[in-house]
Amino acid sequence: MLDLIGEDEDLVNNICVNDEAHFHVSGFVNKQNFRYRSQANTRALHEKPLHSQEVTVWCAMSASGIIGPYFFENEAGNAVTVNTDRYAEMLQNFFTPQLARFPVNENTLFQQDKATRHSARMSMNAVNALFPNRVVSRNGDIPCPPLPPVPPT
Repeated sequence: MLDLIGEDEDLVNNICVNDEAHFHVSGFVNKQNFRYRSQANTRALHEKPLHSQEVTVWCAMSASGIIGPYFFENEAGNAVTVNTDRYAEMLQNFFTPQLARFPVNENTLFQQDKATRHSARMSMNAVNALFPNRVVSRNGDIPCPPLPPVPPT
């Protein structure tokens, strides 16, 4: 995204990015996203449940503020997996009313990642209704920029 915006401050102030993250209720942390450094034995055995309870939280951010958090739950309040239907429903029933509180204009871009639930036709229709011709996404009006190379470890 930095290649796209460069030093254009007006563009920086007109981008809304969003994503969801999974948080495990047990305290389990995905080792792909976090690294630990310790004086203690790093090979120690850490037991954890095979399928720990988790909650999926979504939010959107822009220079104007944060929209969310939104918790993906069913009618009983239990956490559910995010799929295209649930993502599109969240955009319609939660994001759209919240977006009215923010200064969105014909220059505001909406960026989402390349997840299938974000780029599916139903989701893209919902996003394009809010940000016509201004969606940075796979299947969007503006293609997602490539990820930067991972530095060697």
